[in-house]
Amino acid sequence: MEEKPLLRIGEVVPDFEAVTTHGKLKLSDFKGKWVILFSHPADFTPVCTTEFVAFAQIYPELVKRNVQLIGLSIDSVHSHIAWVRTIKDKLGVTIPFPIIADLDMKVANLFGMIHPKQSTTAAVRCVFVIDPEMKLRAMIYYPLNVGRNMDEILRLVDALQTADKHKVALPANWRPGDSVIIPAPTTQEEAEKRLQEGVQQGYECIDWFLCKKKLP
Repeated sequence: MEEKPLLRIGEVVPDFEAVTTHGKLKLSDFKGKWVILFSHPADFTPVCTTEFVAFAQIYPELVKRNVQLIGLSIDSVHSHIAWVRTIKDKLGVTIPFPIIADLDMKVANLFGMIHPKQSTTAAVRCVFVIDPEMKLRAMIYYPLNVGRNMDEILRLVDALQTADKHKVALPANWRPGDSVIIPAPTTQEEAEKRLQEGVQQGYECIDWFLCKKKLP
């Protein structure tokens, strides 16, 4: 069997149509919005339940950022509906986003969510961040037994959107309000100019290749 090529950052992701708890949807329906497509191993499991509660809690923040959240597992739509109702009944949390019922593993295989050394019948915990042009901008993978960090998912969205808007890069542990990195010079002349003009422009320069600034 021929291996499918790995999805690569910067490439347009494959479109698909799928049955969800909100009816049928196509990924391309959300062109013009950011999309977070994430997979979970199975309904009615403890780690996944904590994650869905956590995703529901950050959902309003994602909406503010023009992000559509979409879940997926290799379960039936009836299982998804029953599980969502259980989360509402037992934990008082409404799940506001659609969940793909991927019984035939079509989407899971398309996006490389099945990692056989972990399981051949359940998806690992993947997170795909897709931009409004349907380009893949980031991927995060977690094993079956470790839940995701929602703060990092929000931080990642903020970082990508800030980088796009201001044409900058973001340092380690960056959060909104922190200094951003100005792209490094690509010629010797630009490097000399960066050091000479950096102070005048209010840059925090450690050397020619590493200068930061505050955004307005």
